[in-house]
Amino acid sequence: METISKFPYTHQPLRSISFPTRGNPSSQRVQSLLNNLKQHHKHSLSSNFYSKTETIQSDLVLLAEMYNCMEEELFNSQQTQQALLHYKDGKLISQTLCGSVILLDACECSRDLLLILREHMQTLESSIRRRIRKGDSSIENSVSSYESFRKNAKKKISKQLLQLKRMQNKVNSFSLCDNQDQKLTFLATVLREANTITITILCSMLLFLSMPALGTKGSSLISKLKPMMLFSSLKEGNNNNGVGELNNVLCCLIGKEKSSDYNSEGQRALKLLERLNVDIDGLESGLDCMFRCLVKNRVLFLNMLAH
Repeated sequence: METISKFPYTHQPLRSISFPTRGNPSSQRVQSLLNNLKQHHKHSLSSNFYSKTETIQSDLVLLAEMYNCMEEELFNSQQTQQALLHYKDGKLISQTLCGSVILLDACECSRDLLLILREHMQTLESSIRRRIRKGDSSIENSVSSYESFRKNAKKKISKQLLQLKRMQNKVNSFSLCDNQDQKLTFLATVLREANTITITILCSMLLFLSMPALGTKGSSLISKLKPMMLFSSLKEGNNNNGVGELNNVLCCLIGKEKSSDYNSEGQRALKLLERLNVDIDGLESGLDCMFRCLVKNRVLFLNMLAH
């Protein structure tokens, strides 16, 4: 199996930020949200680890809440906007706007892949049910179609991860230490830390979808699938999320196409598809909310430049 290290993204440590000591409820709320999000991802991208679906869902909700809090309570005043415009001659605003395009692309790519994945899952479910009821229907065509999707998805995911890595490098290179205004430095720090944690969570989302393709070299689909039952990482549980489990179950199912055990394996696959469908509902909801927040954030900064 291919490991995460082959994707063009490497772990970027999430720095601790030093917030103003003033008793500002808005600052404290943003600090709390950022700290919660960073804690979830303290070790996630440093050791070939795929985040669990529940973690990604909750992180997307917290991330959307953080962006709303930043917009409504930190960046909405005209005085703050003017200060940010003049920070390093407007480079911070320009960087934020450039980065927002990359984040929106990654978010949109994830939403599209989830939508297509759901369609393939529905086709697989129908094929498996027909095979169980009638006993004369093969799921091979459905699995082949799913495998084609997986291969195409891998290319898109790799491209998005590369873009996110480049953005993170730019975020890391932006210096914040030469400004005497504590509040302004705090706001700039919040923007940089928000970008870092957003990149981390979107990478987790993409890595969740980047489970290994089913095929290996061989003359038929069945011969391609059988070796996949031996994925060591799946045995170890490192990639124990719905998409990875689906690959494993389909391998077993194809291998028992003509076996008396097919019905039990088919029922196992149907239960997994049902659970994965619920997971995708939550991820789609979280990504939709995140996408709207990113759009609002971009509009806010575009308006700063317009005034």
